[in-house]
Amino acid sequence: MRYRRLGRTNLQVSEIGVGCEWLEHASEATVRAIFERAHAQGMNLLDCWMSIPQVRSFMGDAMRDVGGEWHVQAHLGSTWEDGHYLRTRDVDKCLRGLDDMLARFHVDHVDLGMIHYEDDPDEMREILDDSPYLRMIHDLRDQGVIRHVGLSTHNPRVGLMAIEANEVDMIMFSVNPAYDMKPASTDVDELFGDYGDELRGMDPERLEFYRAAERNDIGLTVMKTFAGSRLLDPDRSPFGVALTPAQCVHYALTRPAVASCIVGFKEAGEVDIDAACLEASEEERDYASVLATAPEHPISGLCTYCGHCHPCTVGIDIASVNKFYDLAEVQVAKGEGVPPLVRGHYEALDVHADECVACGVCEPNCPFGVGIIDRMAAAAELFA
Repeated sequence: MRYRRLGRTNLQVSEIGVGCEWLEHASEATVRAIFERAHAQGMNLLDCWMSIPQVRSFMGDAMRDVGGEWHVQAHLGSTWEDGHYLRTRDVDKCLRGLDDMLARFHVDHVDLGMIHYEDDPDEMREILDDSPYLRMIHDLRDQGVIRHVGLSTHNPRVGLMAIEANEVDMIMFSVNPAYDMKPASTDVDELFGDYGDELRGMDPERLEFYRAAERNDIGLTVMKTFAGSRLLDPDRSPFGVALTPAQCVHYALTRPAVASCIVGFKEAGEVDIDAACLEASEEERDYASVLATAPEHPISGLCTYCGHCHPCTVGIDIASVNKFYDLAEVQVAKGEGVPPLVRGHYEALDVHADECVACGVCEPNCPFGVGIIDRMAAAAELFA
């Protein structure tokens, strides 16, 4: 297992984390087996929106017994009322739901307190406007009951609002190459809808969301890595071809600011299968070649940071230079200058863009026809 820093939380989280999406009807033995395998694989991140009391107890007992340090994403507003899940912003209900989780998890705090499932910009605006719900979150953070504030959303517009308000330290966001073509929406079901011919390339708001997260050191964890398994099925994939789990995981982990893919497991054997994605060969995790040759070709001329351009003859990490250039160029165009955090990342590279010798070895390797030599020159000028 490899670990990444989750933005300004400074938490070191596993590149594959545990989701509870499929545990609704799981037995105690199944839950325990999943956590035993997850711990053995080195996973240390858990997203728990699940409010079913019995399942929470199964998870809490399992984490206590397998040991280790678990970084929990606890959703503030996912509650259990009258035998049913209830999404709420009622402070009393939210606090009862959190107290229930803490008791069943045998802990007195969680690392990540999440604004639960917010896709509506109007609702997000109300939350950010000194709402009782937001004041509750501030109080919990001040008391140490939650250590960092997070957000769960499928809508890049909502994510941008939270980043611009400086109210969150990390965001759980739906990331995969299909969703990245979709425009922002308040209805998550639209992500599962048809992909028309007019959809080509990455949605601009999603691009800006990723860039804003990286610029502001907001760590991202990933949900919907496989688009609800749609990407794994050639008949349902919007590209007309199937991707593998390793390709989907690699795609998500190459997005700016992403630290971890949170995957749901139905049984313990799936833990090992998904953890193996991190050990896949370059050929096995190569999503770029699949997308570039798919019947429904979605991307052209856009760097996806896939790394096909490597190795550079002088040792430039071309994908990273392109990523930092994209992040900085938007701000420079606004007259704001290169963000200090992005400049720091760029300067920490062993070899910089101004050392490019324009040999051209990289460009034929790019599946999307990116003019790499020109971009290296532009990056050298921008960061000079």
